[in-house]
Amino acid sequence: MFLLPIGIVFGACYLISRRRDPRLLRNGPFLVAAITFGIIGILAILAEYNIAASILLWIIALAIPLSILVFGIGLIANGVTMLRREGRSLGHQLSLIVGVLVLVLPIVSVVLVMQFGLPGFWIAALIGLASAYASVAFVSFAVYSIVYGRMRHTFTPSAIVIHGSGLIRGRVTALLRGRLDRGLRVYGSELARGNRPVLVPSGGQGDDEPRPEGEAMAEYIKEQGVPEADILPETRSTSTRENIAYSVELLDAADRCGPIMLVTSDYHVLRTASLARRMNVDAQVVGSRTARYYVPSAFIREFVALLVENRVVTLIAVGTFAVLMVAILVGTLTAALG
Repeated sequence: MFLLPIGIVFGACYLISRRRDPRLLRNGPFLVAAITFGIIGILAILAEYNIAASILLWIIALAIPLSILVFGIGLIANGVTMLRREGRSLGHQLSLIVGVLVLVLPIVSVVLVMQFGLPGFWIAALIGLASAYASVAFVSFAVYSIVYGRMRHTFTPSAIVIHGSGLIRGRVTALLRGRLDRGLRVYGSELARGNRPVLVPSGGQGDDEPRPEGEAMAEYIKEQGVPEADILPETRSTSTRENIAYSVELLDAADRCGPIMLVTSDYHVLRTASLARRMNVDAQVVGSRTARYYVPSAFIREFVALLVENRVVTLIAVGTFAVLMVAILVGTLTAALG
């Protein structure tokens, strides 16, 4: 009975927090917790009167180990695809590494319990808690990244900043073209509303690049028919933080004050929005679509970066998560057995 009220509380927290600022990272855990506790809470109530609801609760419980198996195999398969198409860099191997861990850690936990008894049990419990937290945190991040990326932002931007993603032999890549095209669609929509924002293609020159990204991006934008007066290239940045900071400096110098729209890839939307918030920049973010095979590794990389950037919050969240996991497990088993 107590699970549904918890879900309602988390739902209220989500709505309040999202209204305050849709860029807040805690919106993701609030949303996922509201959905999870709400669904299980409703099923737990119905299970007292309906055998179908009780069976569904058992199916949900039994589906967890199966989902771990499917998730692990899927990540390994994706990792192999990434190695074939993108090369052997660590970033491209993340889905493979995580997939192996997903399948191996449960086996390691069982071996620890069987071989070392009570000490092994506590080590296995710590592994289980860390794995469960990482899983729920990642799901929260991925779900809210999708939700945030599909929000309709109603403000009127003074500028549209398009983040660079690297050039190949000085030319725009497919990934970067996706960002540019997304920015051009936003620009077209603003023109239709009577607003004329400036486009800021943002990106410096890498060690292996013959020219700055901003320059190549500006060239692409001009080729699409945008007047040169509406283009303000930023050519110094080498990171997302610098994309934002240098673009804001450029806009201030051009007397283009006001809120801005940041354009990046869909997997990078939430982290960019969170970074802009921490930098006190009045900005929202939209994302361009990414090739499907690239998404798992990209989301994992973004998630790891967020955990590192928010270490204190992560530690606090682990403790809170442990309490919630115990509550939901007890509630589910009580309802299923009852």
